[in-house]
This record gives sequence, C-alpha cells and structure tokens, in this order.
Amino acid sequence: MPMDALIFDLDGTLLDSSPDLAAAANAARAVLGLPALSIPEVEGGVGWGLGHLLQHILAPRTTDQLPALRAAFIAHYQANPLVDSRPYPGVAAVLDAWPAARLGLVTNKPRMFLDPILAGLGWAARFAVVVAGDDLPARKPDPAPLLAATRALAVAPGRALFVGDSEVDAQTAEAAGVPFAAVPWGRVAGAAPRVLSGLVELAALAPVASP
Repeated sequence: MPMDALIFDLDGTLLDSSPDLAAAANAARAVLGLPALSIPEVEGGVGWGLGHLLQHILAPRTTDQLPALRAAFIAHYQANPLVDSRPYPGVAAVLDAWPAARLGLVTNKPRMFLDPILAGLGWAARFAVVVAGDDLPARKPDPAPLLAATRALAVAPGRALFVGDSEVDAQTAEAAGVPFAAVPWGRVAGAAPRVLSGLVELAALAPVASP
C-alpha cells in the first residue's frame, strides 16, 4: 500500500541502545549495592518509559530506593548515551532515501536523553517531527503521541506507516489506526502481521522526487 510518511520508534527499532541502557541501569544498581543485570534482563523493561524501566531494574520490595536509583541512572545515562549504542543496519539508507518532511519519530524516551542522542547521531534534522515520552500528558501505547506526529506531518493516520519493535509500538499503532510494521529483530517480529525484511525495504519505497 502506498504511504505518505514513515514514523519510527527509536530504541530497538532504529537504535540498538541496550548496551548503554544496561550500563546505566547497572551503574544505578551498584549505587544501591545491587548486583549487575544482563543486557537481556534490562531489555525486558525498555519501551514503556523511564519510570517503567526503573521499576523493572529495581530489586523487589525496595521501592523506597527508587529516588536514589533514578538519580544515579539519569546521571550515568546523560553522561554516556552513545558509548556502545549503534544504529541498526539500513537506517542510513532509509534516512537518505526519504525526505525529512515525510519522516517522524515517536518514542517513550524522555526529551533530556533524546535530544543529545539525536544530535550525537546527526539525526536532529532528519525528522520533521519528533515526539518524546514526556512531550505530552500521555505516552505510548496511548495513541496521542502517534496521532500528534501524523498531524504534524499533515498525513492521514491510514496513510502513514509506524515502524517499531515492541508490543507497545504495535498497540500504539492499532489504537491510532496507523498501519504497523515490525523490524525483524524486534520483540514482536514473530507475531506482527507485517514484518520487514530489513529497514532497507523501506528505502526502496521512498517517494520519487518531482522533476
């Protein structure tokens, strides 16, 4: 089906940020005297926003330590957001093929982390609209951020494609009435109705520029 815009999730979709998120999580846990978690253990809490991730990496029955964990996580991640994070294969091809005016980004990552990461990757000007996890009162899987992106792109929800990796992304797309495609390395790749062969597939669908 022809599409007028592409809207992406960030973590786990365009950017493999798990190593740096895990490093920040374990630095925060170390402050509390807790043992380190593996990258897959931390990954299980990614996608729903910072609050969910912090609850996920906190030891059971230690919620009183959440403020200290939060402060330590923020300090470490703000200082080290792009040490081992890497774009997934095909990202550059998509961003080069599609005009920025037709690209959006909708993520639950807070703005304080998001802006430095986009700047560090050279992606700050590659999207016409970027909706962070704390820009609106609601975040994914609420449809509001995704619908805000379609409005900013001046495209009907049914004429955009939301590309993500997680259950949160799939639920968001369904609630917003936006077609969804999962990246092949995503958590929902085994269940999503449409799974991309790779991001390069989207580069080939870029609109042809007018002569």
